[in-house]
Amino acid sequence: MAKRSFNDKLHDSKDLPKISILEDPKAIALYGGARLLIAPPIAYDEIMRRVPKGKLITSDRIRAHLAVNFGADGTCPLTAGIFINTAAQASLERGTDETPFWRTLKKDGELNEKYPEGIDGQKRRLELEGHTVIQKGKRYYVKDYEKKLFVL
Repeated sequence: MAKRSFNDKLHDSKDLPKISILEDPKAIALYGGARLLIAPPIAYDEIMRRVPKGKLITSDRIRAHLAVNFGADGTCPLTAGIFINTAAQASLERGTDETPFWRTLKKDGELNEKYPEGIDGQKRRLELEGHTVIQKGKRYYVKDYEKKLFVL
């Protein structure tokens, strides 16, 4: 069986979106309610494509936006991370019709080491768009990212 491409994975929504009902009180407190959304991969790509040059977005803002749009209390952070990375990988795989994945940061403006070009590639792309990347310990962040956030 041939390995599926990232673009195949991006466009394979399976049974998503779906809302899982949480029962564990700790999980409910963590996600802000019992209704946890698992959004399809393409939903992340569609939002990431909307972020214009010079602007940024964070994965937690994308998750919050999707939760509201689908009537959920929160969004699964694990699948969100996987699907954001799938969108990035699919973009490079296509070579055209690029998704500007480098504009999507982790929480608190941190660069994403799991992107296909790693920290160095994301840093280079962000700096080409005028952002300043700073290092704090072993992690990298966009300086004053809050001032450049894209409003959904």
